[in-house]
Amino acid sequence: MDTLLVPPWLETLLTTAFFTVCRTHGDAARSECNMFCLDCNGGDAFCFYCRSSKHKDHQVIQIRRSSYHDVVRIGEIQKMLDISGVQTYVINSARVVFLNERPQPRTGKGVAHICEICGRSLLDPFRFCSLGCKLVGIKRNRDASFITLGVEQNESSMERREGISRLVSSREEEQLREASQQDIYAPTSPRPPSSARRRKGIPHRAPFGS
Repeated sequence: MDTLLVPPWLETLLTTAFFTVCRTHGDAARSECNMFCLDCNGGDAFCFYCRSSKHKDHQVIQIRRSSYHDVVRIGEIQKMLDISGVQTYVINSARVVFLNERPQPRTGKGVAHICEICGRSLLDPFRFCSLGCKLVGIKRNRDASFITLGVEQNESSMERREGISRLVSSREEEQLREASQQDIYAPTSPRPPSSARRRKGIPHRAPFGS
């Protein structure tokens, strides 16, 4: 595979089996193998304790699970991988991407965006549903790349795409804030003078003569 488009460790990452029990630390509390080392590229996932002892100064990413499918947080992967064109999701307050495609029975009618490779329906106008589908697209068309142009540029492009909704919401919030301030500090108009005359006391009749 052309290393100018795809880093050498990516295909190994996508074929690695995660969340097995570590053979060395099987009795420990955090023994599930959900770590992957980009420097070693050995193809074996390892646990939290193996990272501390064997991969202390290496580039390591942690794989997580969503509905029995492997995901990785964008905050970790975008430093080493250009994920542009891949659909992102927010899971447990963190933005993630799926490693591989997920089976979908049939794409419903009226779906505006679908994955170019597997046809899965997408939420936003992205090209691929996962890193695996982007890899297939690169091999097939060579019109995309996983090689990063720099962490700053990747982060700025992500912030630019994700900041649109935040910008709109912040503008609405500012408008609401200004409107509320106008309501609070609006000058009070003087009370119009009352045209009704002050009512005199109730007259009392003179007592009847006896």
